[in-house]
Amino acid sequence: MSPKPRAALRTHLDDFVVDELPAYEASGSGEHLFVTVRKRGVNTLDVLGGFAAALGVDARASGFAGMKDRHAVATQTFSFPFPLQRAESDARAVSLPGVEVLDVRRHGNKLKPGHLLGNRFTVTLRGIDAASLDDVAARLAALASGVPNAFGPQRFGRDGDNPERALAWLGGRERGPRDRREQRLLFSALQALLFNEVLAERRARGDWDRPLAGDLVKKRDTGGLFLCTDAVADGERAARGEVSPTGPLFGAKMRPAEGEPGEVERQILARHVDAAEAFERHRALGEGTRRSLRLVPDALRVDRLADDPSGLRTEFVLPKGAYATTLLGEVVTLDDLSGRPRQAPDDPPQQDDGDG
Repeated sequence: MSPKPRAALRTHLDDFVVDELPAYEASGSGEHLFVTVRKRGVNTLDVLGGFAAALGVDARASGFAGMKDRHAVATQTFSFPFPLQRAESDARAVSLPGVEVLDVRRHGNKLKPGHLLGNRFTVTLRGIDAASLDDVAARLAALASGVPNAFGPQRFGRDGDNPERALAWLGGRERGPRDRREQRLLFSALQALLFNEVLAERRARGDWDRPLAGDLVKKRDTGGLFLCTDAVADGERAARGEVSPTGPLFGAKMRPAEGEPGEVERQILARHVDAAEAFERHRALGEGTRRSLRLVPDALRVDRLADDPSGLRTEFVLPKGAYATTLLGEVVTLDDLSGRPRQAPDDPPQQDDGDG
């Protein structure tokens, strides 16, 4: 197989834009304040901490629906505990470097991880070889049929060792972190590692994108799960993009697959002998769920750049928990320049603290 063409990712900060799609709108009343911001080159947790400090509220009682990459222009919403007697203008007046307040509204509950439908991405790829440009554009457009839904390296920590740290902690070989958020990060990294191993096995078998008898299958329109008992009929639905087989995000309450798919999952879990019992002991960190093995983008569009003959701009919507780099990496080898950003002339200078 010939190597994939290379493409530069995040040559400029504006080359990676992500907009959160909320699961619901703020009601306008309640003792939590939903603050929607556009952040440029800023870490999600830094925005949360900065607002909490400026408002004089507990950061631990504050929330957000999902982490957004620091090396991006990202729109997302945060929630903060906010007594009714305080004026919303207090939040509008908060000034943080690289952060623009777009909307402030009250709501009755805290935002929690997963409280979103998905994310809309606008990603610009540059430096593509001229001889490959037409082919790359055509192959990007063909991604509408779906790609393997692997977790990206972002999920595994800066050094990629969070799953190993999680196993050592959950198995009692090392002391774990005291901070509950860090515990959840390690736990989710282990879940992601096991999912990726199941997906890799299904890819090697050639059945990652079609249901087998015993698979738990997810409906694309509603997200509902059902057990595959007719592989032929469900395979036809999968070919039409209506359903996809799922893989495990292991946890105490996760529903396991049956039959041959279930045996694949049990074998993968058995490779990590410390994991099974630990999921029960630490169910508060994640009870487990199912994740589609196939990632299907919505509203996919690919355009040439008027000002850069080596570039393409892609637009698409992904469900929550999915990675734009996973999608694009099926077509090109991404040279991510975020570690050494070359900013556009109108980008304000940003501090590079090495946080991905």
